[in-house]
Amino acid sequence: MQIGMASALETLCGQAYGAKQYHTLGVHTYRAILTLLVVCIPLSLLWVFMGKILVLIGQDPLISHGAGRYIVWLIPGLFANALIQPITKFLQSQSLIMPMLVASVATLVFHIPLCWLMVFKTGLGYTGAALSISISYWLNVAMLVAYILLSSSCKETRTPPTIEAFKGLDGFLRLALPSALMIW
Repeated sequence: MQIGMASALETLCGQAYGAKQYHTLGVHTYRAILTLLVVCIPLSLLWVFMGKILVLIGQDPLISHGAGRYIVWLIPGLFANALIQPITKFLQSQSLIMPMLVASVATLVFHIPLCWLMVFKTGLGYTGAALSISISYWLNVAMLVAYILLSSSCKETRTPPTIEAFKGLDGFLRLALPSALMIW
């Protein structure tokens, strides 16, 4: 759902950057982040009860309980994903692909031993795998945000959050919801 909603930024950010409306590029990004974070709230509530929902629809109770535990530990990653999707579109619209590649590779290098540690050494098993995914997502967010804040490449497009991000949400949603449905 988040990937679909964030894909509206491909149009909005691309147009803003092409028109050299750098402030608007930032506003669109903040608007998407805000919207996706709000969407995470009902999704995370759904995920909390997913084990019980699976049992209600006739799935094996043992597997449903395990899936429910796993997805609960993915909830922090859901919120990280709400940030990473708009940030990625923000960078893509500026053709800043290399920082995303470097951050992804660094995250992968960190994730592999972290996952091994969380699954096998802590005894958390598959819930440790979900937790390591969430931690890795947040690491990726942190690296990309640091890049945006510190890089001269984002000097012109880096804008502080403003109240303007709350305005025009309906316009963003008119693009984001059909995009989400299309990808869904």
